[in-house]
Amino acid sequence: MNSGDRSQSVDVERSYEIRTYGCQMNVHDSERLAGLMEAAGYVAAPKGADGADVVVFNTCAVRENADNRLYGNLGQLVPKKAARPGMQIAVGGCLAQKDRETIVKKAPWVDVVFGTHNIGQLPVLLERARIADEAQVEIAESLEAFPSTLPTRRESAYAAWVAVSVGCNNTCTFCIVPALRGKEKDRRPGDVLAEVEALVAEGVIEVTLLGQNVNAYGSDIGDPQAFSKLLRACGAVEGLERVRFTSPHPRDFTDDVIDAMAATPNVMHQLHMPLQSGSDSLLKAMRRSYRQDRYLGIIEKVRAAMPDAAISTDIIVGFPGETDEDFEQTLHVVRQARFAQAFTFQYSKRPGTPAATMDGQIPKAVVQERYERLVAVQEQISWEENKKQVGRTLEVLVAEGEGRKDERTARLSGRAPDNRLVHFERPAGPAPRPGDVVTAEITYAAPHHLLAERPALAVRRTRAGDAWERRTAATAAKSAGVMLGLPSVGAPAPVPAPAGGCGCD
Repeated sequence: MNSGDRSQSVDVERSYEIRTYGCQMNVHDSERLAGLMEAAGYVAAPKGADGADVVVFNTCAVRENADNRLYGNLGQLVPKKAARPGMQIAVGGCLAQKDRETIVKKAPWVDVVFGTHNIGQLPVLLERARIADEAQVEIAESLEAFPSTLPTRRESAYAAWVAVSVGCNNTCTFCIVPALRGKEKDRRPGDVLAEVEALVAEGVIEVTLLGQNVNAYGSDIGDPQAFSKLLRACGAVEGLERVRFTSPHPRDFTDDVIDAMAATPNVMHQLHMPLQSGSDSLLKAMRRSYRQDRYLGIIEKVRAAMPDAAISTDIIVGFPGETDEDFEQTLHVVRQARFAQAFTFQYSKRPGTPAATMDGQIPKAVVQERYERLVAVQEQISWEENKKQVGRTLEVLVAEGEGRKDERTARLSGRAPDNRLVHFERPAGPAPRPGDVVTAEITYAAPHHLLAERPALAVRRTRAGDAWERRTAATAAKSAGVMLGLPSVGAPAPVPAPAGGCGCD
């Protein structure tokens, strides 16, 4: 996208809303889309507002009913568009890349369709659609510009996603992502570090390195140890307190990565590594290039180097051909690995994938029964692992919007170094701000969170808290009519979710 395109603005101030579905990569893309819209003169519609001038759907294509969900939501906008002259609707992301012309045929009220490779063109396409008064469909077949080169509007002042690569070189039979995102493209290490350093200068203290298979980083630039080197380099960034990454592939999980995690103080002892199945025969059918022994071997090495590591995973139940014995092998790995958390998925056909047409599709009732058994086993393990945290004193990075009951219970929430969710009592005096760090003693454990029922023992005010305060003041001033703009800092606080949010890694 050239500078002329990027600077193009609308004639009058118009509002926009972005609705995001799918994985962290989609969330990261939506930050870029928001930045592009604001650079073009649009303003974010207030949360809870009834409608915006432009509604952008950033879609996911990995679920069997993804298109039904999209068309249902698009249909709900028909009366709103009819009542709001000049309103525009845009559809981008993985489903747009896959369905292309179909979207406009099924939903002719859509104004713009764009793909995963050309998100930078959104403002231009909206303007073209407005002038031509007809839908604009533009799908690039290869990446036009790395998303991190585009403007960004981030939602958090204290934590940020940093993409190290896009695309995927794997051929998993259940996953359509490589066909939609393309082959892996790596950023130069210097560019990644420059973005990290810029974010830290703005107040960010936690960074999550993001890639479809993040630890495959280096394959595109010819350095098999590039990822471990990047982790160590992040350790030298002054002011960066927490480094995470998601999601690694077991195939590429090498000893030098484990060594870098253990030796770099600001790299958190937290790992999300998709398993998908514990059965060697199913892993082969999935085209997963590891087997049960290899996976458990990685877990063993991680725990030997970092005994306090919290490990989470993704698991698919009911993949075509799964037998009772296959499923028992998955339960075996779950019991051996003792995951802090597992994101479990009932297999659903992804149109365009080899698995969708495989023989041996499992009846829904069988899949449901296995799924419930797996969830019960993992819930017990998660609870047992969380109970080990009771009595420990943890540093908790205060988050914004993590605890759904916080307002009712007058408590605050945040993430421990290992990414466990912690709810804690407000300390005496001024409440800590999102981005500040509190010291809390854990008194109770549930399967999915920890609780500190006494006031925080200490509060450390941070640059990230200062940045959050500045951003909040700027937002309030803008709402009052003072045009101050939002600082481009931070990203949504990382949550222990699978990289695909869909079990695709």
